[in-house]
Amino acid sequence: MSKRLFVLVSLVIAASMLLAACGGAASGKTLKIVSDEPMTGSSLTQTQTIVNAEELRLAQANNQACGGKYTLSYEAWDDATAATGQWDGATETQNATKAAADKSVIAYLGTFNSGAAKLSIPILNQAGPLLMASPANTYPGLTHVAAGITAANEPGVYYPSGVRNYARVAATDDLQGPIDVNFMVSLGAKTLYILDDQQAYGKGVADSVAQAAKAAGINVLGEEGYDTKAPNYQALMTKISTIDNGNPPQMIFLGAVVDSNSSQILKDKVAIMGDNTKVKFMGPDGIFTQAFIDGAGATVAEGAYASTPGLAQKDLNAIGTKFYADYAAKYGPTNEPYAVLGYDLMNGLLYAIENVCKAGGDPSDRATVTKAFMNIKDFQGALGTWSIDANGDITLPYFKIGQAQGGKYVDYGTFSLKK
Repeated sequence: MSKRLFVLVSLVIAASMLLAACGGAASGKTLKIVSDEPMTGSSLTQTQTIVNAEELRLAQANNQACGGKYTLSYEAWDDATAATGQWDGATETQNATKAAADKSVIAYLGTFNSGAAKLSIPILNQAGPLLMASPANTYPGLTHVAAGITAANEPGVYYPSGVRNYARVAATDDLQGPIDVNFMVSLGAKTLYILDDQQAYGKGVADSVAQAAKAAGINVLGEEGYDTKAPNYQALMTKISTIDNGNPPQMIFLGAVVDSNSSQILKDKVAIMGDNTKVKFMGPDGIFTQAFIDGAGATVAEGAYASTPGLAQKDLNAIGTKFYADYAAKYGPTNEPYAVLGYDLMNGLLYAIENVCKAGGDPSDRATVTKAFMNIKDFQGALGTWSIDANGDITLPYFKIGQAQGGKYVDYGTFSLKK
């Protein structure tokens, strides 16, 4: 090898090593998007449809952006462990740290659980900031103050840089609670007992329901957290069955995710207090999944209610209706409600990236992509026309309620606090 050629090759190798050390994509044309959800455990019935929907939207864009100038890569990460069967704090922290260090990552789509988001938002906030956008978090304190529900230092504690980098397309529990209570009132419920799994999400939505129930004149007979690792809850249900002068409450609300032994709660409730026509049962989006019904059994679950952010399928626009048809064609039919939220989350991200390019910006710059997503206004998506407000919340205040009928959830309708 000639000396001149040796020098040239050495320079190329050195340049390659420098690029690798900087964490950038080798070509400078690939933008990495990662999803971070619990892909192990009972929540998989929900989270797999989110990942599928996000991949579907990318495929529709041919995994490209800005007229083909950029290739979009996608990785679905798991923040759960086999040992826990649900999201794990150490794993979530590790995933967020990994994303922060990889400079090719321009968006972190997650988390599914609000407690996990509490850990990852501050890490990503100091990494650019790196955009974190969730299809599912509903605990209000991640973005805004909700009296009687959020902690005194929320949400500021999650944004050490002072810049907001977190948004979500799921409406929050300070809306879900009152909507659920309005529905309970329509069912004629006058007494209520509330249980929660003691997680940020479960406790938050339970507190929201308790607050709204008291305001609506429903007698809240008790509110308590339960041990999610208990083998059964027959003693708990026996206690609740005589809570009202020897009588059970007319309704039980469970603030929990499906991973929190929720199906066993319902099994023991029915065993002690009878079916869901005798003592009505309701929960939030954490149990609005087929895994909850399957875990309890179709007969036990029959008549139970659950609410979730979004709209009943009959109320979706043409984009939303087409999404479910496209999803069914690729993956098979689903009525898991978070699928369409995952789709519109990716939809909004692609829109933000295109807006960056139209403005002559650099979509590989994290701060630029973050700002573009946080500034989404009047976007026409599968959920309807929506914006991201100053806090990072979606402007659609809609929830749907489903009822377990014949072994699956059937849409009961779309509900909102709007008159």
